[in-house]
Amino acid sequence: MRSNVSLLRRLAALLVALPIAAALPGCASPDTDSVTHPGPYRADIRRTALGIPHVKADDWGSLGYGYGYAQAQDNLCTMAESFVTYRGERSRYFGADAQHTSATMSGQPNNLDSDFSFRFIVDDAAIARYRKSQTDDMRALIDGFVAGYNRYVADLAHGDFPGAHAACRAAPWLGKISSADVYRRQYAASLAGGAARFIHAIATAQPPQAIPTPPQSALPDDAYAELPLAEFGGHAGIGSNALAFGADATHTGSALLLGNPHWFWTGPDRFYQAQLTIPGKLNVSGMSLLGVPVIMLGFNDNIAWTHTVSTSKRFGLFKLTLVPGEPTRYQVDGKTETMTPTRVKIAVRAADGSLHDVSRTLYRSRFGALVNLSAMSPALAWNTQQAFALRDINTDNFRVIENFLEAGQAASLDDFIRIQKNNAAMPWVNTIAIGRDDPRVWYADIGATPAVPDDLAQRCTPPVGKALAQMMPGVPILDGSRSDCDWRDEPGAVQHQALPVAQMPSLLRRDYVGNFNDSYWLSNPAAPLTGYAKIIGATNTPQSLRTRLGHAIAAQLQSDPHGVSADALGRAALDSRSMSALLFKQPVLDRLCSSATLAALPADPNADEQRAACRVLAAWDDTGTADAVGATLWDELWRRLLTIPPAQLYAVPFDPAQPLTTPSGIAADPAKLAAALHDALAAMRRAGIAIDAPRSAALYAQRNDERIPLFGGCDAGGYFTAACAAHPFDASGYSMNVKPMGDTYLQIVTFSGDHVVARTLLAPSESDDPASPHYADGTRDYAARHWMLMPFSEESIARDPALSVRTVSSPDSDGKAP
Repeated sequence: MRSNVSLLRRLAALLVALPIAAALPGCASPDTDSVTHPGPYRADIRRTALGIPHVKADDWGSLGYGYGYAQAQDNLCTMAESFVTYRGERSRYFGADAQHTSATMSGQPNNLDSDFSFRFIVDDAAIARYRKSQTDDMRALIDGFVAGYNRYVADLAHGDFPGAHAACRAAPWLGKISSADVYRRQYAASLAGGAARFIHAIATAQPPQAIPTPPQSALPDDAYAELPLAEFGGHAGIGSNALAFGADATHTGSALLLGNPHWFWTGPDRFYQAQLTIPGKLNVSGMSLLGVPVIMLGFNDNIAWTHTVSTSKRFGLFKLTLVPGEPTRYQVDGKTETMTPTRVKIAVRAADGSLHDVSRTLYRSRFGALVNLSAMSPALAWNTQQAFALRDINTDNFRVIENFLEAGQAASLDDFIRIQKNNAAMPWVNTIAIGRDDPRVWYADIGATPAVPDDLAQRCTPPVGKALAQMMPGVPILDGSRSDCDWRDEPGAVQHQALPVAQMPSLLRRDYVGNFNDSYWLSNPAAPLTGYAKIIGATNTPQSLRTRLGHAIAAQLQSDPHGVSADALGRAALDSRSMSALLFKQPVLDRLCSSATLAALPADPNADEQRAACRVLAAWDDTGTADAVGATLWDELWRRLLTIPPAQLYAVPFDPAQPLTTPSGIAADPAKLAAALHDALAAMRRAGIAIDAPRSAALYAQRNDERIPLFGGCDAGGYFTAACAAHPFDASGYSMNVKPMGDTYLQIVTFSGDHVVARTLLAPSESDDPASPHYADGTRDYAARHWMLMPFSEESIARDPALSVRTVSSPDSDGKAP
């Protein structure tokens, strides 16, 4: 009798899923999609202020079930579209030539290139290896996440949540997902520091025609016009600020952590804040990327950690020497090897709605996927003499998600460090952490990094690689015709052809550590880190304005005789100072706006405008607060001044012995300064923004009918408080509604007695559904600089005035759906 009841319950669960499965025909892969942990599932989703879910369950599958349901409830349309992307099906639903409307970690390639690249790199074989490498607990967590997501889609299809997710609830691309979709999501995220930057290059790599191509030995001066590697995600400023102060700085015996990721506000890579709890096994709070079932940055009862984007290169290129007349065969140590072809077929929707197939044959070598680099320069084309292959160390790094789960269970700072060193799994980030009852703070750039020491790079870099190194410092571009030029296998390395932990930088201090997306070098300026391979990052090089400001903030906070406090750290993180203005505004005004200079100007409108601009800039307080007058004018001026070569712009050049105070001063010709100012003024006129308008006239977020004034600025201006949109400065100003990035999930964490004291902000808000009550509330709090004391203990969750509780369970957990 019991077995019959169980069978009926399982049939009921299948019937719930049937309408969903029908929406995506042909998506399942029997080798990777079988659910090995089918439930039953039951989880409590307790939501507190701002809609933040605290998911509690008794087992891993149920925890995933609750978390998948919660993420879908808040961000369904974005998640559904992202799963289409990772499956390589964008062209099927959106056409070949369209692009993803939101910025992503892989940029914004056209749909057809995106589909070919994901189908080729994130293929079924890779996903099968990924799943096989995970623990039973992780597989149960992921299977439960899938079931919870699918349950929400089924609830929506049955008519629940009227008005929600209007953009996709009737879309043909909304439907059931499989565990393979979640593994694809993890895999794609891991490749964001390497292969994901080469979507077009991978998708269009084709052997040449039989017509010989003359070899080219050098790159032209404009070879880097289309270089896709300069910035993570294709945009400057994607990265983060992180500061941790030890007991010598706080004077409390406890450490203090600031995590301030600068990231996407929209799209598949936006952050999601949550707490995940299995009593006795896991209790961790923080943020995840959408589609990821673990906390990736956050805190538990014993540790807190954060990440910043690392300078370490996680990929490399190999120049292949081809067999004459055979462009898919290459030579290694004088022996011929044949590339492995893979035929990839993509379904493409035409303008009339019909579907047709487009096929390409893509190739792999022993070094990795073939790439088409001709957009950078004809000298890099796949021709009859040469080709280039790309290898990403993270294609075989299946430890990432397990590392995050273990970190969330760490019992102390030493335990956290042990976990990080044992796994060496971080795919493209630095880590900064603190622990309970521990006076120390931890910085490390320990992760999956190719084993390319400097002597190997020096010995094996061909001439074309040396030319490219000017624009891609640290990226190994090696001679693929010699096996002794391959990445090394080092003793003690966690992964094949990866650097061992002993060769990667880390630092334990009692005062402070910080990182602001420059290299490991000045994690603490009093103890510079040196002696590591160039592939990890550069030393003795100019630091960004944000790095200089970050260390200046650390010094300022430590000057307080009472020690660094959470309150002071929170104020400093959001005070919107512009380091470019603090350092260079007055020197610019001295050359551009002196009494003698202004008196010598003719009596005409242009001169009057310059005088007015000088008055505005002189009165400006050098911040990007919402009411600051002068910030927008300065930012437009400074962007133009940065086009002047550094040797002409600065009075004092960079000095490695004074890396946080140089370059300094302004030496540019006053005529060039005036031209830059007039160009900036013209840009403001075109945008319809007055030179004396407050910052909020240009910088804001629109949420339905509400315009929320914001503060901060872009990386180029040296703003520690980040709010920057990747679109032209026009009538929308710096609107954070188009490709927005900046402060996202912020946390300030310390430990007091038996408690975790965590203040958080979620600048983009928890949901991206305009119908959600949590579409704008987090953004309002961020705009008001209203740090929330995050409920973490069971008692604090129960006391939260906004608390609501929903129990979700699979149909066979209690005989019926709730």
